[in-house]
Amino acid sequence: MPKQASSEKGFSRKFDPDIKIPPVRFSDSIAYLYRMASQWGNSIKKFQHYLRIERSLSKNSILAYLQDMEKLSRFMENSFPEVRPEEVKLQHLRYFVNGIAELEISEYSQARIISGIKAFYKYLMFEDLIHEDPAQLLEAPKLGRKLPDTLSFQEISQILDNVQTGVGEGQRNRAILEVLYSSGLRVSELVDLKIGNIYADIGFIRVIGKGNKERLVPIGSDALKYLKIYIEDSRQHPDPAKGHEQFVFLNRRGKKLSRVMIFLMIKKQVAEVGMNKNVSPHTFRHSFATHLIEGGADLRAVQEMLGHESITTTEIYTHLDRDYLRQVLVEFHPRK
Repeated sequence: MPKQASSEKGFSRKFDPDIKIPPVRFSDSIAYLYRMASQWGNSIKKFQHYLRIERSLSKNSILAYLQDMEKLSRFMENSFPEVRPEEVKLQHLRYFVNGIAELEISEYSQARIISGIKAFYKYLMFEDLIHEDPAQLLEAPKLGRKLPDTLSFQEISQILDNVQTGVGEGQRNRAILEVLYSSGLRVSELVDLKIGNIYADIGFIRVIGKGNKERLVPIGSDALKYLKIYIEDSRQHPDPAKGHEQFVFLNRRGKKLSRVMIFLMIKKQVAEVGMNKNVSPHTFRHSFATHLIEGGADLRAVQEMLGHESITTTEIYTHLDRDYLRQVLVEFHPRK
């Protein structure tokens, strides 16, 4: 039991450095939680079930919450082993937050961890397991409004036009980049895209988004053209592996592409054109939304295409660079 450092029983002001936790794989995180014989382990397993069944979150989202709670549970079991999840006070959480701040974890990561803790205690409130939320007044680091990184249309075109489509993987890669920019898909939505969900005759694709929610997204004629070339030509070599026949984008073994492979492919394509920017699949999604807004698209329409639940999430794309704003002023204001 930690040495008492305050008048309130069970509190220690010293953060134990032994709780430094390296990144864990999904299987490691789950294995750790299921080994725990404590109240923490039981509570977090029920929280996991709630996230999966009640909130229909994706595997990756659930993993993020579990990793957040794993950090807190290890700290509590190390520093306050007698305190159950339902008995945690705001002061316990503040000690934990102060501790992770000392571990040189970025402010964005700290905010992510605190968000996970808040979600856990909201769940306990929802289940009537606690009557007061200890995390309600827990403050996260103040974060600046981070605007998403985007590429100009010229930069997008430069990357697309540089792809060598004379080879099979080149046809696939061009189709991937065209779809990302034409429809603004998340990379997880792209890798799960199936042949039967492409409605080329009406110019739409059916997407399974976060929480298994479906939406119809328009797709441009250029993207459809390169999709058609890839599907009818190089996708069949080699034959799709068993269980992967319906997925659009396949690797050399005929299996569904992973998200990591798409990240690496984009990094390679960007490097080949000599562009010194950190570009990811999400950069294409950001650019898709930004270019639509700059072109005068309705915010609600962009929200629908992106699959955002709240329009406040979409509103970040209303940022416009200063050169563009200056151009609008010069072009449309009555006094030059």
